[in-house]
Amino acid sequence: MVKRRMTLTEKNSAEKSVIVADDHAVVRAGVVDVISQIEGAVVVAEADNGLTAIAVVKKFQPDLLVLDAAMPLARGIEVLADCKRWSPDTTIILFTGFTSANILNDWLQAGVDGILLKNSSAEEMLKAFRTVLEGGRYISSGAKEILETTSSSVKLTNREREVLSMIAAGRQNGEIAERLCLSVRTVEKHRGSLMAKIGVHSVSELLVYALKEGLLDEHRQL
Repeated sequence: MVKRRMTLTEKNSAEKSVIVADDHAVVRAGVVDVISQIEGAVVVAEADNGLTAIAVVKKFQPDLLVLDAAMPLARGIEVLADCKRWSPDTTIILFTGFTSANILNDWLQAGVDGILLKNSSAEEMLKAFRTVLEGGRYISSGAKEILETTSSSVKLTNREREVLSMIAAGRQNGEIAERLCLSVRTVEKHRGSLMAKIGVHSVSELLVYALKEGLLDEHRQL
């Protein structure tokens, strides 16, 4: 869904255009309300899924995209990459409920211009939007704390993350082996390695870790 605000031809050239992308209407309304407090900032569109977010960014070429990390139809990190491709001058603030240092680092490495946690105060949100619209970079205090205090978190290989994601999705060793073109024995070794690295002894504990690290179906989480 796209909620129309103002066409580009209707915008004053001095105004800063903003798109808000989040699959929860109440969240979008809150973000729009904060942005309305910034003189010269205009919300030109809203999106409630990843594909729509890409489409409206391509159409409006906004100054700022406030992007939820987990929406239906396209993963947040994929939306980020496509938006950067279609509108390279658009700055992007990640707006997320994920509290995994690994996920936040992935977004930083992907080139996001700001990170806001969904428990951020309205005052901090306002500061972040203003800072990024003025060409700066903003990492919320909560995100900074996560990144600083969990810098020594467990490091998994890409293959281990794939296996963990499939275990979290309820797939058995045989199905995982077939999907990843591995032997069942190799999958069993990866499972054992995961449990040893993470320090757990059951699949249920692995699921808790997978949820914390954002390895389950994203748009069903936060």
